[in-house]
Amino acid sequence: MSRISGEFAVIERYLAPLAGDAAGSFSLKNDAAVLSLEPGARLVTTVDCMIAGRHFLPDDPAETVAKKLLRVSLSDLAAMGAEPMAYLLSASWPADTEERWLAAFCAGLADDQVRYGVMLVGGDTTATPGPLTFSLTAFGSLTGPGVLDRSSLKPGDDLYLSGTLGDAHLGLRVLRGEIDGLSAAARDDLVRRYRCPDPRVDLGRALLDRGLATAAIDVSDGLAQDLGHLLSGSGLGAVVCMADLPVSDAAEEALRKTGETRAGLLSGGGDYELLFGAAADRGDALTALAKELSVPLTRLGRARREPGLSVQDAAGREVRLESAGWTHF
Repeated sequence: MSRISGEFAVIERYLAPLAGDAAGSFSLKNDAAVLSLEPGARLVTTVDCMIAGRHFLPDDPAETVAKKLLRVSLSDLAAMGAEPMAYLLSASWPADTEERWLAAFCAGLADDQVRYGVMLVGGDTTATPGPLTFSLTAFGSLTGPGVLDRSSLKPGDDLYLSGTLGDAHLGLRVLRGEIDGLSAAARDDLVRRYRCPDPRVDLGRALLDRGLATAAIDVSDGLAQDLGHLLSGSGLGAVVCMADLPVSDAAEEALRKTGETRAGLLSGGGDYELLFGAAADRGDALTALAKELSVPLTRLGRARREPGLSVQDAAGREVRLESAGWTHF
């Protein structure tokens, strides 16, 4: 199998087609891009790093590695209510990287560019003696004065979570051989959620544009940890009951196989669902939005003035978590 060719050949053959005729990209022939914004718009930017063996498994398919890389940054934009625009990609390739892997990786990016309406506008590529490493910077735009952030939650706001919780965490454990005996459907669902998260871009934009949310964060490092960030940003607290957590059928099957409770799902990362606060009178509008977007929204609890997060079981007893969540160090 042939290994990847030199830097400029890689750019010309694989990366430049991802830029296409995107305005300001100069077909990747310059060292910088020029991005234009509509009058009154503001630029939103975020950056994420992914390293083989740390953020994805070395034998994960190249297409899903590419999709995950892009989607985790789009999830950050979604949590701000931003419209995705473009991205920069920095890649450090081990010397033994095969060209077919690179081709499949770029095919995955091309597929998601169409799905989410973004284009590659620049970046950097180099060889490395270390593990395969990527850094992706995504750009989005906001119109109007509003933004979703982590410091605008108010006492009495209801707390909502999109989608389901813990699937990605369980999917990683399946791939590591820690959970066996699942049905094919459950295994596939959990692995897909780990390898290919679904950034809630449309939801984030709708929450901001329609004035339905007061604050938001994407759940990347575990619900307990990220909800803690959301609450501390506004100096508030909340009570969450484990029985109210939205758990998929596949995750329930996995928990039955392992004999574990839902407590571990609170600390597992990688779901990239949106966690947000909304005024108590927004319930009907959020129910309608969930139906419109076909995205489940579950009320988890309510923000309160007393600081700190309390997780309780169905009987109201405090649940101690073994881990606060995912850590990057």
